[in-house]
Amino acid sequence: MAITRSDMDRKMDEHFGYEARDDVAGVLATLAPDVEHDIVGWPLGPTHGRAAARPFYEALFADLADGEIKTLKRYYGDDFMVDESLWRGTAPGKPFGLEGKNRPLKFRLLHVIEFTDNGDIKRENVWVDLADIIRQLPQD
Repeated sequence: MAITRSDMDRKMDEHFGYEARDDVAGVLATLAPDVEHDIVGWPLGPTHGRAAARPFYEALFADLADGEIKTLKRYYGDDFMVDESLWRGTAPGKPFGLEGKNRPLKFRLLHVIEFTDNGDIKRENVWVDLADIIRQLPQD
């Protein structure tokens, strides 16, 4: 059975909801057990499996706080979605290796998401607007 656009939207919104609550277990539950997790620029590179994705989310939730995601546009294929979003919150930690100093931060994200037939995320590929992040978090 093919996944529908509504199914994709529901899963992505659930995923973003867990991220907004810093809920590592919840986020991981939206991923397929053998997920390919690829955050472009992440020092460890792409990972495979929920357990291997965990360190990224633990670091993310330590480095960024009070996050909210606003979806700007979504594009769909048979079993994939491209989501363009705006993240807004604060940077208490060291997001992307930059001292956040609890400053406000907002940046665009592009997610390329592939889904299993049952609706789990089987591949998450994320691109962030690092130039904008660097501009907002100048280093002393």
